[in-house]
Order: sequence, then C-alpha cells, then structure tokens
Amino acid sequence: MRGVDLDWGDQLVQVSRKGSGDAQWLPASPDSFVWLRLYLAELAPLEPNDPIWWTLRRRDRGAGLRLQPMNYEALRAVFRRINAVLGTNYTMHDLRHTAALRMSRDKNLTLLDVQTILGHTHLSTTADVYLLEDEAAVIRRVAEHLAERELRAQQAPPPVAVGYEADDLTVLFGGLPR
Repeated sequence: MRGVDLDWGDQLVQVSRKGSGDAQWLPASPDSFVWLRLYLAELAPLEPNDPIWWTLRRRDRGAGLRLQPMNYEALRAVFRRINAVLGTNYTMHDLRHTAALRMSRDKNLTLLDVQTILGHTHLSTTADVYLLEDEAAVIRRVAEHLAERELRAQQAPPPVAVGYEADDLTVLFGGLPR
C-alpha cells in the first residue's frame, strides 16, 4: 500500500485484487484513518508513491536495525513470532475471514456488500463460507418471532370496514365463519 492508495477525504483504501490484479477502492472506518495518521506521524514524511507500512529489520550484521518497507515475508515473520508466544496458528487470512464474518452478521450490510468488499466473483462463494449461523442466535430469533406472533394473536382484530361482512373476511383470510 502506498500513499496514493489512500483517499483521506472519502476514507477509501485502494486494493489490488489477488486474481486479476485489478485496483478497487474500498471504504475504511474513520478509526482506521485516525490510527493510520498516528502511525504515519512517527515516520519521516513520505512521498505519495512511498510504501505506507515500514518495519525495523536487521539486514547487515553489526549494522543494527533500519527501516525497510513491510513486505509479505516480513509480515509473515511477525505472525510467526506472535504464534510462537501465544501458542496459536493465526494467519493474515484469518484477519480477512474474521472481518468478513463480522460484516456478514451486520444487519446494515447485505451479502452483496460483503461479496464486493471481499472481491468474490460469485455470490455463492461468499454465501457458502460466510452465511454460517450461530445456533443460539437462530434459537433466540425464532423464540422472538413466536412470542410476537402470540402477542398479535391475543390482540383484538381491527374493526371491519364499512361495506364488508365480517364472516366473508374471516373465510377469505383462512378462518371459519361465526
């Protein structure tokens, strides 16, 4: 990611799609831009085409640490060190998967929104992987549905409009005449 890949005003980040290499602008949270600005304030001023992410690396024996652009292998090394300390097996893809699961469960986002963010060609790819339901959430929603249905059944029906026969409407909507 380079400076030109950030749109600070609209809070967009440009990514390159893995399969096609096509560029795509995606929204990012306001918080992510705040944290990014704090991170960049600690670095020397960057040119627009300079990489955004940097790491301290030991390149020459005895030369100490120096700033290097963060690349794929350097980030994998960070994950290896973290996993060794925590006794886990996290990967960069786990971060993508976690974000996708959270987006797929957000009531304000559609599955098409998630598909677009992830760059999946087929909606079925997104649905098959990320439409996993938490069993407890399903049970809670069905219980709420049944409770609301019971409340509606206990309420008095609205009065019949002038010109209609109550028995006719009852039969029409699935009941028996009185």
